[in-house]
Amino acid sequence: MARKAKFTYSCGRRRSASARVRLFKGKGENIVNGVKIEEYFPGSLSEKIWKNPFQLTDTLIKYYVSIKVVGGGKQGQLGAVVHGISKALALADPEKFRTPLKKAGLLTRDSRVRERRK
Repeated sequence: MARKAKFTYSCGRRRSASARVRLFKGKGENIVNGVKIEEYFPGSLSEKIWKNPFQLTDTLIKYYVSIKVVGGGKQGQLGAVVHGISKALALADPEKFRTPLKKAGLLTRDSRVRERRK
């Protein structure tokens, strides 16, 4: 019988995008909607953005994530993923990770949305 892996769950949101993040301890592939994160968010700028929470907490090789993201466009989804990863890291080890993530503004939801047409 397979053993269930322990993870930290968090939800990140940006505009109309919503990301459900599972943060696992150890080494593994970072997956978004069943695809490697590098393929889902291609480009060096996108890579720099989603790696930011891991680099601030110096945990890039200590944790990996599995993410389901829905709604919005690619940039909104990327913002939701970063918000979800940051919240999951803060829940995993609040004493060490919460302060640098809070100072960088990654734990605050960016609630700006498109203004309706009048």
